[in-house]
Amino acid sequence: MDGRVRVAVGSLGGTITMTAPAAGGGVRPELEAADLLRGVPGLGAVAEIDATTLQTVPGAWLRPADVVAAGDWAAAQVAGGADGVLLVQGTDTIEETAALLDLFWDHPEPLVVTGAMRSPAAAGADGPANLLAAARVAADPGARDRGVLVVLADEVHAAARVRKTDSIALHAFTSGSFGPVGRVHEGTVTFAGRAARWPALPRPREGNDPPRVALLETHLGDRGELLELVTGAGWDGVVLAGFGAGHLSAAAAEVVGAAVRRCPVVLASRTGGGPVLAGTYGFVGSEEDLLARGVLPAGWLDPRKARLLLWALLAGGADAGTLRATVTARGAAPGGPA
Repeated sequence: MDGRVRVAVGSLGGTITMTAPAAGGGVRPELEAADLLRGVPGLGAVAEIDATTLQTVPGAWLRPADVVAAGDWAAAQVAGGADGVLLVQGTDTIEETAALLDLFWDHPEPLVVTGAMRSPAAAGADGPANLLAAARVAADPGARDRGVLVVLADEVHAAARVRKTDSIALHAFTSGSFGPVGRVHEGTVTFAGRAARWPALPRPREGNDPPRVALLETHLGDRGELLELVTGAGWDGVVLAGFGAGHLSAAAAEVVGAAVRRCPVVLASRTGGGPVLAGTYGFVGSEEDLLARGVLPAGWLDPRKARLLLWALLAGGADAGTLRATVTARGAAPGGPA
């Protein structure tokens, strides 16, 4: 070894790997990891790169088991001497896969996730630039102890906060109320603020069926029928994406009391920014009313991140007290403990 920084790159597929079939039609995942890296000028100057193709599928096809397996692969690369790991995948699910990886990642070495909004053959394809920026972050000492990071469009996002907020724009990813944690510029990485992260959660228990956790968004005229159907069918948990700061209709609120006796119910906001409040509003269906009925507050976590946290806790066998304390604490400080 020559002492250079080592970055392991694993590809799961996604738009960044997609090409059009000869017969015409829409693009499909075809390229392998080595194919992606050959098209990135200057990558070899960033780090010694090892490329592995893990899967070649659209981001929408990925399952929690695939994400956990990718995390295991990444951990094995670190154990083998990698200074950082880069996972490439479809942007459809990056905001969820990165957050799930982050819940279990217990290494100081950075695990970075990236992808592309345009396929390689498109004019202005963003894949090479995203790969180069993400590799720089994975190789940067300042990325250590920050958990899982998402890098697109030269911005560095914390996995616990990043969201995809546009279906086609190159700047499709944002971090809601708090913004990115860093930027890539002139071949360097600049981080804003200190590194902070929550401890890794226990891994999913072997041999058990994965928990079923529903995500239900309220709507005008919601009477809670879907919540009744889900909890009555024996689902293991529910996240409710409420109006505003965490509100439901009076009719839906009446269903919540029975639902929380069947399974954990987490209350989040469907707005995409700001927290669930605790005691500002006091009407039936307000956050104060719903918390009194036994829901768990998602705080600053958006509904998708709250669902992943609840899924991971249930998959790891957390008891009711641990589950309540963990959801409440992480929702209050999504960037890590103070």
